[in-house]
Amino acid sequence: MDVTTDKLMHELKNVVGDAEDLLKATASQSGEHIARIRARAEESVRAARARMKDSAEMLDDQVRDHPWSAVGIAAGAGLLLGILLGRK
Repeated sequence: MDVTTDKLMHELKNVVGDAEDLLKATASQSGEHIARIRARAEESVRAARARMKDSAEMLDDQVRDHPWSAVGIAAGAGLLLGILLGRK
């Protein structure tokens, strides 16, 4: 998997987690404006989770269709990481 894609997925997970924390923290707040904002935020979190699930399923399908390519990419990434961590 591409490093940029990994970073994007990691950041998206962080954003979703932070949004969920914010929704929990503002649960006691009231008012029509707050309610609209919370509803929009909850919908955005649901949509982001659905996109992450779809992306994971698509990635799983790609790995199943091209297992040796996935093994090669994982081995290359592991080798690169090992070289970088081995340098002191």
